[in-house]
Amino acid sequence: MRVDLHNHTTRCNHATGSIDEYIKRAIELGIDIYGFSEHAPIPSNLDKDYRLTFSQMSEYEADILHAKERYKDKIDIRLGYEVDYLKGYMDSRVLNAKVDYLIGSVHFLNKWGFDNPEYIGGWESRDIDDIWYEYFDAIEAMAKSGYFDIVGHLDLIKVFKYLPQKEIKLIAQNALKAIKKANMTIEINGAGLRKPIKELYPSKELLEIAYELDIPITFSSDAHSIEQIGFGYTQAIELAKSIGYTKAVTFEQRDRQLVIF
Repeated sequence: MRVDLHNHTTRCNHATGSIDEYIKRAIELGIDIYGFSEHAPIPSNLDKDYRLTFSQMSEYEADILHAKERYKDKIDIRLGYEVDYLKGYMDSRVLNAKVDYLIGSVHFLNKWGFDNPEYIGGWESRDIDDIWYEYFDAIEAMAKSGYFDIVGHLDLIKVFKYLPQKEIKLIAQNALKAIKKANMTIEINGAGLRKPIKELYPSKELLEIAYELDIPITFSSDAHSIEQIGFGYTQAIELAKSIGYTKAVTFEQRDRQLVIF
């Protein structure tokens, strides 16, 4: 069964294509369970041009649920949000939304959008190892919060190829243990193949540790355009199988389900 749970719509203001176009392309690709997880709003002007607003939440949810009904005989559509874990910037309207799943992601370190090319200069003013530690400290805190079902692009911090001197598995070890304890799922996300790092999120090294810890996985293309739907899926499957995974997780009304891929 083919699963793809992390995808966006034009309501994030940096994606193209209609919901119907996304779904029709997913059907063409043989995707069985396809999830929309729009960038959730935050109670601030921070990054406001890259996400929907609180006033758009009900419209977004209704659009996805209507599409789910229209296409129910061809594909299983799921509804979610990608939520930025940033202390002081999360909102109960999102955390308590009636959705199938919540993806928890870290895109900001003390309001610095480290993965945004507009702010790449921030990498030049700090020690890279320190940045990596801060990032995985945030991932650990996100897992411990208990709010989320899926860890979004676990090692997004590698996006621009600023890599640490210290072993990455040592930097990430506490975060991975927290993810396991929180009973969260890690996505294998194809978007990294489109970025300077040219690598899936997470790396094989981190995914091997996740497997050892019995942390489940799911699959995501993180599509922001029709062309990106299913992106990197073959590589993601090959990576997962090479490590030993044979099943993926999907969610319905926050309940976890296992499927064979």
